[in-house]
Order: sequence, then structure tokens, then C-alpha cells
Amino acid sequence: MLGSAPGLSGRWERLEPRPRARMLRQVLHAGLRTSFHALGRFVAGHPVFFASAPVLLSILLGASFSRYRVEEDVESLLAPKHSLAKIEGNLVDSLFPVNRSKHALYSDLQTPGRYGRVIVTTRKGSVLDPVHLDTILKLHRRIYQMQVTVPATGFNSFNYSFSYLCLPDDKNVCIIDDIIRAMEEIQSARTSNRSVPVLRYPITQLADGRQAYIGHQLGGVQGWGPSGAVRGLGTGARGEGVRSARALQLTYYLQARGGLMDRVAGQWEKAFCAELQHFAALHPKLGLYPSTSSSLRTDFQFSSVLARRPLLASLGVCGVLAVLCCSMRDCVRSKPWLGLLALLSITLSGLTAAGILNLTGATYNSTYLGIPFVMLGHGLFGSFEMLSSWRRTREDQHVKERVASVFEDVMLRFSGSTMLHLMTLGLAASPLTNMEAVRLFCRTAALAVTISYVYMLSFYSSCLVFTGYLETGYRHGCFCRRVPKPDRLDSKPAWYRCLMYTRYQDETQTTNPPHVVGHSHAHPPNPNLTHTHAHTHPHSANNPNSHGHGHVANSTHAHPHPHPQTHPNTSTDPHPQDSHLLLGCVRRCYGDWITNTYVKPFVVLLYLVYISFGLMGFLQVTQGSDPSALVAMDTTTVLYTRAQQRYFSSYSPVIGFYIYESAPYWNASVQRDLLEYAKGFQRISWLEAYLNYLTDRNQSTSQSRENFTRTLRHSFLREPQFAHFADDIIFAERGQGEEPDVAASRIFLVAKTTENKREEMSVLLDTLRRLSLTSRVRFLIFNPSFVYLDRYAAAVSSPLRHSLLAVLFLLGLSSLAVVEPLVSVWLGLTLLSVQFGVLGFMTLWGVELDCMSVLCLISALGHSADCSGPLLCGFASGRGESRTRWVRVALERHGVPSLQTLICYSAALVPVGSVRSNLTRTLFRCLTLTAGCSALHTLAFLPTLLTFLPPSKSRGHRPGGDGQRQEVECVEMNDSTRVVDQITTV
Repeated sequence: MLGSAPGLSGRWERLEPRPRARMLRQVLHAGLRTSFHALGRFVAGHPVFFASAPVLLSILLGASFSRYRVEEDVESLLAPKHSLAKIEGNLVDSLFPVNRSKHALYSDLQTPGRYGRVIVTTRKGSVLDPVHLDTILKLHRRIYQMQVTVPATGFNSFNYSFSYLCLPDDKNVCIIDDIIRAMEEIQSARTSNRSVPVLRYPITQLADGRQAYIGHQLGGVQGWGPSGAVRGLGTGARGEGVRSARALQLTYYLQARGGLMDRVAGQWEKAFCAELQHFAALHPKLGLYPSTSSSLRTDFQFSSVLARRPLLASLGVCGVLAVLCCSMRDCVRSKPWLGLLALLSITLSGLTAAGILNLTGATYNSTYLGIPFVMLGHGLFGSFEMLSSWRRTREDQHVKERVASVFEDVMLRFSGSTMLHLMTLGLAASPLTNMEAVRLFCRTAALAVTISYVYMLSFYSSCLVFTGYLETGYRHGCFCRRVPKPDRLDSKPAWYRCLMYTRYQDETQTTNPPHVVGHSHAHPPNPNLTHTHAHTHPHSANNPNSHGHGHVANSTHAHPHPHPQTHPNTSTDPHPQDSHLLLGCVRRCYGDWITNTYVKPFVVLLYLVYISFGLMGFLQVTQGSDPSALVAMDTTTVLYTRAQQRYFSSYSPVIGFYIYESAPYWNASVQRDLLEYAKGFQRISWLEAYLNYLTDRNQSTSQSRENFTRTLRHSFLREPQFAHFADDIIFAERGQGEEPDVAASRIFLVAKTTENKREEMSVLLDTLRRLSLTSRVRFLIFNPSFVYLDRYAAAVSSPLRHSLLAVLFLLGLSSLAVVEPLVSVWLGLTLLSVQFGVLGFMTLWGVELDCMSVLCLISALGHSADCSGPLLCGFASGRGESRTRWVRVALERHGVPSLQTLICYSAALVPVGSVRSNLTRTLFRCLTLTAGCSALHTLAFLPTLLTFLPPSKSRGHRPGGDGQRQEVECVEMNDSTRVVDQITTV
């Protein structure tokens, strides 16, 4: 009967037929809210247990830091885990291991387990000048004779020198760089007053007739032109005479056979760096830039050491601002301790997660520096939302009921945002991710977020219960001392009255009696009435002041309403001076300003500018595959890399061209193909040298297999100037009395490069790989840097794409059952917009797309959902008011907690920006942009766009008859024996 009355709407509208999806959402929503209400009552009933259990668990797990281990294999972290380059590298190591090389090694090609490397530069002049040349050879002899003692003390100590640790040649002499032999020849000629041998670049000829590539050993070269003119750096042709050189690179290879030799080699590397530092102090005219096999690992992990004090400073700054954000003028309703307790809850959850990692044998690396900020943003969001909801509860309720109401109001949104965090991080931590650093970070961050969520439900909620009891007892929010009533405060000094200011409940009942607006009927005060509203609406459907509220004091909610409140009740504040500062600013100033008709066009214009600059940066995104971009500044790795880029950028690293299957080298067409592949490169090729050898002896290069192989083995490789090519050929026996086959071989290629060395190497890698697919000769190319270049762009960007698709899928799935579809659409668009802006602006700020920036982009998905999700849900849940009115209400209820979170979060990032590390610099810039873009969307773009874009606020309001529209409400009445549901029509 009532359902057929004309003009009926409001709560009884849900009795009408609706789509099944909407009904399912209502049922699930009501069930979840009821469950969280019961959970809140349970936590409020056992606050001591829920406060002490997380603390004890954190202390127990924190004791596991004795098992703290640091990741030592940096290549496995920063290089794509599954790539063709790694497979090719394993094949190369099996065919041509570094220990098999008995004549020459190329420092850019071979990367054995242990080595020491140094770049020597001159402040003035050339490294080939007599004074500098003698000094460099003196340094070489000191390094050669340097000894280390292992163990340092005891009777079993032994002294190990480089001659014991080095890689020996076929004469059992240490393999040294060819430039050392060339410099010794020059020094010997000058000493004996002979003509100095001509040193050519990049390929020179040594005294024994052997040709050696020195492009990676001599840098900053100026050569003599054809007419004696000076030519630029590395611009000469093959074999051009060297006039001067500004830099020299020396490499000392070590053997690491077993655990003892590895420890000895590690000690030698430390002594190597100390010796170079001491030598540089004695010879200030030379610049020394050392690097060892452990430099990258040490400098990469050094960022964590540098960030310890700034992280503590971040925690302190965030604590101060959190206290201020939780404080207000009313000393009883102020909750300053909750700000510190929120940080304590986040700290305890981090300690628990670290303990679990230690017990499971996980290792740490410097990328984990971003995890505290993921936890901080998510934890502060939950704490400020709970505090905001607490302040909206009725003060005459019991603490348990208030906490249950907070859980009912907040925990559904907080759980949803936690699910978004876990979805993004969990999918990025799956085996689909090809970057180990990204996978480990996301796995650890997902664990930390989960524990932070549980501790927010337990530890922080119990702290909210304790502060609620302090408020009920009218005790000071900071000093926990009972506040005297106003009649006793009158005799106190002014500073004491200001410090102890509060508003008692009896004052509230006196100064704020139940009121009715319009023609509504106000019910008389009835202590048995749980909650009642009386509303009358004229034909103007969007008039926010056309309804009345009747609130009865000393009433309690026996059962929560399954639906959110459909009319804002924050327009009247009897004590505006008691409100929080930020809440007062948003309520009285910012909310009206941002929704002003004349401000909206400027906000839309600002969003268009935001998209334009984001697009500009998006089109300029570059990948940062250089591991040195993730280490601490002013370290040996950074200084060495800068020197190498400055003096040795004329040529690419040595590229190994490996023919890994038996090929008919005696065939003329195969010879032409191989010579054509190497054309345009500087090369050290046994095949080219052998063909020239045959030509010089007036022999045909196209011979039978037996003659070709016999001449190669018994004539060519036995010549002193060609003997070193024996390291580049593998013979396979065929049978007794037959000449063996050439089973595999290698050629060394060097390409001319410009400033964009890594990009050109990536293009060269792709070009030669495509060529290998169509060639008749089965070959591969390899250089250790290819491990970082190969599939790096796909390996870095795929976790971000997977996480973004997972979020959109989760939002689409939840819109069918839990969330309003338009809320999911708006939230998805917001996440895309924030990601687009962060990616574009970080490129304009000079941040490359490496593993650290991708980690920040993945965490930005959850952070932007934390800030924007509650605002969208609060706006979409409102009915019966204008868009502008509900935007203001959503800003008051959810915009203020988001603003408080962003303030504390941004302040915590400031100390991190002062750390002298490339990794933390990337972290600071990306997270700062994330906070800025999230703040713009939450506080500016969304409040403006929602005032004229869907969802509509007119749903549920149908034009009725000529009279006023009636509203029917279900009211609960309590007596001493039962609860009665009564239908009251107004």
C-alpha cells in the first residue's frame, strides 16, 4: 500500500524492483558493514590484548636481525632474469672460459669473478710523456708486487701476491694488458737512445709482431693526420699514429678457485684500492679511478647506509606533523598521541615484516628503501580516516559503539584500498616479472602492507579505544589529566584556561537543542527512541536547506543502518571554533572556493596543462639500463663510470662474435659472408689474418678441408705473431689419421660510437641478432653489458602494465558486486591520469625508466587510490542534494584525511632528498611527483569535474503530486524487554 503511494522515495525506494547487480551490491555492502561493526565491538571489548599482542610479536621477530643478510649478486637484481643474453653468456663461458685464454684478455669482454681495474688520467699533458709513463709503470710494478696476508693474524697466515693470484699464460707468466708491453717497449727505447716505436690506435703492433687492440686501454687519444696535422679524439683510421693520450686503463685479472682463494682475492681487491689511494696522494698530477668486481655491489648497498639518518629524520618530521594534524583546540577531543601511535603502528609492522624476512632467509638490497614510504602512505591514510570518522560519531554513545561505528564507516574503504595495494604488488611479485629487484621489492612490500593493515585493525584501533575512554572521562588529550568544569576554570590564569579549554556535554545540550528546519514535525524527546529523522521536501529537489533533522540526546544505535547516510548534516556546526584547523578551512573556505563557478574553468584549464606536460614527458621516456645510475654518488663506481664515458666513449666495448657450430671455413662464399659481417668494425679476426697469411704465401684461400685445417694448425698458429689466435679456435677430432674440424671459433669486433653509447649498443645487438637468424653460419654475439640491455625495456615496463591491468580488472569485478560502477570508472580514470602524469613529469625531471622508478610507479597506484577512493565513494553515496553540495561534504569527510596524509607524507620525503645517492634521488623525485599528482586530483581536479559529470544526484527523486513529497523511515524503539521496528510516516 505504501509502496504504491505517489511520490514515495528515500529508504522505501529499495522495496521497488531493481537490477540484480544493484541488489547484490546492497546485500554485500550491508553484510560487510555489519561484519566490520561486529569486529569493531570485539576489538573495543578487548583493547589490552589487541594493543599488547602486536608489540610482543614485533619484539620477538625483531630479535631475528642476527640473521640479517645483504644481497651480493647485483647482476641478478638489476638485469632481466630470463634473457637471451644470459643464455648466450653461459654458452660463451662453456666454449671459451676466461681461464682458457693464455695470451690476451679484453677488459670489456671478459668479466671473471675477481679483478682490479684502474683508469689513470693526467691533469696536464699526455700519459705517454716520459714523466707520466715512468710513473704509471712504477704503479704497475707496485701493484704487481703487492701482497696480502690471509688470515691477518695467526701462525697459519700466508702472504699472497698478484703473481700467485693472476691468470697465467702458456709460459706460466701473468697475463697483463698489451698497453703495458707497449709502454715498456717505449721506455726501453728511450733508455737506450733508440728510436721510439710508433704506437698506433686503436690497433697497434707489438715487438713480437702481434697485433693488439688497445682502444679500451688508451683513451682521450689525439692522432697524427696524413699530413702531420693533429686529429681529434679517436677519429683516426685503422692503425693511426698516437700523438697524445689523456687516459690509460689497466686491468688485473685474478683467479678465484674455491672459498679460500675467493677470500684472498677479496682482500687483494681491498688492498688494491688502498694502494691506489695512497699512490694518488703521492702523485697529485695523476688522477686514479679504481674499480673492482665488488665495487658495484658495495656502492649499490652503500645507499642504505647513507639513508639511515635521513630516514630517522623523516620519521621525526612525520611524527611532529602527525601530532599537529591530530590536534585541535578542544583539549579533550584533541588526539595528539594518536599521530605518534599511528607511526608506532607502522614501525611495528615494518619490524614484524623484517623479522619474517630474516627467518625465511631473505636478503636485503637498497631498493627496499622505498618500502617504508609505501607503508607510511597507506598507514597514515587509514589512521586519519579512522580519526575523522571518530569525530563524526555521537559523543553520547559508549566507546564501544563509537569504535564499532568507525569500523563500519571506514574499514570497508580501507580494506578496498589494501586490496588494491596487494593486487598491484602481488602481480608484480609473480613469476611474470622478469626483473628480480622489482619482484623482491613487491613481494616484501605486499607482506609489509598486509601486516600494516592487521596492525591498524588491532593496535591502532585499541589505541583509539583508550583515547576514547580518556575523552569520555574528560581527560586532557595530551596530559591525560581530568579537565575541570568551566565554573572551576574561571579562577585560573588565562594560560591555564586556554590549555584546559574543552566543551562539556551539558553545554552542548543547552546550547544546541533539537532543531527543525522548514515545516517538518519534530518528535518530542524520547529516551527509548534510537534514531529518528523527519524530512519534508518541496518541489525543488536540490535544495540542501529544505529538510530538517531531529536529533535526540542520550540515544544509542542498537543496530547500524545498512545504508549510508543520504543527507549531509555537516552544514550546521554549533561550535566551529572546536573544529580541526584543516577541517574548518575546508568547510568554510576551500570547499566553497573550489566549487565556485568562476574557478571551475581555471581548474579545467590546469588539468589540460597537466595532461599536455605529461604527454610531453611521456613521448621522451628513456630506459636507464646502466647499473651505475642506481648507486651512491661520489663512489668509486660513479667516478670510474664518468671517467670511462669521458675518455673511452669513442669505441664500443669489445664484442665477441662466436661461431658456435662447425662451419665450412674453407668455402669461399662462407669466407665472404664472415668478412662482410665484420666489415665496418675494428676487428681482431683469426680468419682475416689467416686468409691474408695464405695470400702472402701465394696460396689459394679456397682449399679442401684437410689442407685448410692442416695449414692452419701446423703453419699459421705456430708463427709467433699469430700464436695468440690459438685461444680463439676450438678443434674437434674426427677420427684417427684425419684432420680435426674447427668446431667453434670467435672474432673480436669493436664499433665506432658517439655519446649515446648504450643506445647504439642496443641497436647493434638487435641488428646482429636479426642477421644471425638468416645467416648460413650459426653465430651469436656477446658482451657482458648485453645482460643489462637485452629485453630491459620489456622487463622493466611489464610489471607496471600487469599491475595497472590488475587494478582495472579488480575495479571492474568489484563494480559488479561491491562498488558503484561509476565509482570504479572514476577511480580507474584517476589512477590512469596519476600514472600518466607521474611518468611524464619524472621524465621531464631527468628520471629514466629503470627498476627503481618502476617500483615507485607501481606503488603510486595504491597511493593514488588511497587519496581519491574515499572522496569518490563519499560523493557517489549521496542522494537528494546538488552535486556541489555533495562535493563539499565529500571534501570535509574524506578530503581532509587525504590532505593530512599528503602533508605528512611529503614532509617525510624531504630528508631523503638530501641523500647523496642516485637511487634515493630517483626515489625522492618519483614519490614527490606521486604525492603532488595525487593531491591535485583529490583536492582540485575531481572536486571540480564531479560538479558537472556523472554520477547524477537526482536518482531516487521522482516528481510527485502537487503537494509535498513524503518520506518514510524505519525507526527502532527500545524498551526494557524487546526491540520493536515501527514505521512512522511524516
